Amino acid sequence: MAQQQVVNRLSLNEGTGTVNSVTVRRSIMTILFYIVTIAISVAMFLPFFWSLITSFKPSDEIFSMPIKWIPSTLTLEHYKAAFTTVPFGLYFWNSFVLAAAGVLANLFFGSLSGYAFAKLNFKLNKPLFRLLLAAMMIPGIVTMIPSFYVLKHFPLIGGNDLVGAGGNGFLNSFWGIILPGASGSFAVFFMRQFFLTLPSDMMEMARIEGCKEFRIFWNIYLPLTKPALATLSIFTFQAGWNSFLWPMIILNDPNKATIQMGLQAFSYNHQTDFGPMMAGALIAVLPILVMFLMLQKYFVQGIAFSGVKG
Repeated sequence: MAQQQVVNRLSLNEGTGTVNSVTVRRSIMTILFYIVTIAISVAMFLPFFWSLITSFKPSDEIFSMPIKWIPSTLTLEHYKAAFTTVPFGLYFWNSFVLAAAGVLANLFFGSLSGYAFAKLNFKLNKPLFRLLLAAMMIPGIVTMIPSFYVLKHFPLIGGNDLVGAGGNGFLNSFWGIILPGASGSFAVFFMRQFFLTLPSDMMEMARIEGCKEFRIFWNIYLPLTKPALATLSIFTFQAGWNSFLWPMIILNDPNKATIQMGLQAFSYNHQTDFGPMMAGALIAVLPILVMFLMLQKYFVQGIAFSGVKG
């Protein structure tokens, strides 16, 4: 009996030691995880922090060595220079118009096409969707020259005749920016994935009641896609707002330049005026930041639901 009690005590001690060892190991792993996460977060945040501080630094402290992370004095001269060197307000408005138009076009045409692929059974549904997926794999730089040619030689637009000759088509107009991305492949794919998560019973009942297909889409299904629409709005607005190369190719009129094109005005003669550029860059970030804060409650829902079904 005494031997059995001794054995039980030894087993209990061994078990307690194993539990303590596992607990210590988990605690160490948790601490290491937080250390690595914080280090990565700091590394990611430092460039933004440097941009923010640089926009308020006096010019002689921007490249002072050692680096002054906290400026001796705060100044708004760089923000004043950003709005006086170039018509920054006009560029801001141009970018907003183009980005907002791109969002509206992608929300409507993307959701309409996504609904068709998800809920309508037509003959070429799957082949066309596979073609859409293949188009998503083609880099945008590959299609720039064909897109430019189509926009320039569009019939009866911008002085062109019936065969697309004699004028400039959609070049140097906002339509040349809006139309090529009015219904992006990603928007169609994203909305299709969300529509697949919605039940088809409502559609069948509405058809029995005599509803037309567009009314079913517009009044029944589209209001249920607010999370997906909000998420797609953020992605589309960010892409349109940050677009630089395509507007640079299409737009030649300085009064139609975007905010990203305006930032290049601070680089001249192989030199860069970093103070006003950082101020302008931070101003350019504000609309995307505000939009994300307004729609963030829908963002995670849209990401979660849009990848449920394939």
